[in-house]
Amino acid sequence: MKTAFQRPALSVLAATLGLFGALLSGGAQAEGKISIAQQFGIGYLILDVVRDQKLIEKHGKEQGLDIKVDWNSISGATAMNEALLAGALDVVSAGVPPMLTVWDRTKGKQNVKAIASLGSMPNYLLTNNPNVKTLKDFTDKDRIAVPAAGVGFQSRTLQIETAKLFGNDNYKKFDNISVSLAHPDATSALIAGGSEINSHFSSPPFQYQELESANVHKVLSSYDVLGGQATFNVLYTTEKFHDENPKTYKAFYDALAEAEKIIKADKPAAAQTYIRVEQSKLPLPLVEKIVADPEIDFTVTPQRTFIYAEKLHELGVLKNKAASWKDFFFEEAHGTEGS
Repeated sequence: MKTAFQRPALSVLAATLGLFGALLSGGAQAEGKISIAQQFGIGYLILDVVRDQKLIEKHGKEQGLDIKVDWNSISGATAMNEALLAGALDVVSAGVPPMLTVWDRTKGKQNVKAIASLGSMPNYLLTNNPNVKTLKDFTDKDRIAVPAAGVGFQSRTLQIETAKLFGNDNYKKFDNISVSLAHPDATSALIAGGSEINSHFSSPPFQYQELESANVHKVLSSYDVLGGQATFNVLYTTEKFHDENPKTYKAFYDALAEAEKIIKADKPAAAQTYIRVEQSKLPLPLVEKIVADPEIDFTVTPQRTFIYAEKLHELGVLKNKAASWKDFFFEEAHGTEGS
């Protein structure tokens, strides 16, 4: 079974500071230019539609502006944040907790904030250990694969639930059995069995593939932790780019909003767009199933993001306390019924 996602090699940037110099030749773009980086997976479908239908260019022309769009792919929130703060990229994407971390650390300096949600989708904690039914069943012998142990979306979600069960002082209880591993590799390990990796805090589409195995079952959903449908990934940028490029920023935001409508109007077509743009090897029926899943909402409206801000501040992960979700989103998103 192939689980890896592929894009054209020319669009893939090595996530190392050594190559940021090449990116910096373009610098943080002036009005009429925008450089965007996304990660891999169906959580970025809104961006795939924007790219496929050239919606940024379309909305730019409505303002009398020809916008040059530079699309890039980087794996991992750390590399995203380094590129953004180095001025190598204008817009980056990651889960809500990594975005909040950079918002917290740049407050009063670069003032990084979120632009929009890329959609709400659950992440499942899965295991092939038949003895594990709840979090309390994990022991020191288990190993949980996550993309970024201790700091990523999945780890932060796990920490919030752990604090509920074992108290705030013990929120890192499962960090010592968490292992950093890319989703495709963790998926292969969980399905194959026989390795030390017997659990995986996964995400779409990987969790769907894993659950096709009779030996894999769900322990927890991120929706359980957050109390319902909640944003997975967000787009974010610096105050400088937002303020100095009002027309480009508006065109980008309007493009995202239009992409949401396009997806909801024709989900089978959106599934085809994903496979085409991502050059995915996943079967079309599986992608159609994911896009149509009622638990998933491809929307620019942030949902339950403030829970992360509130809980991570309570745990001491964030120094700055947000009064509401609007504190870490730019004002263009404030017109939505976000949370």
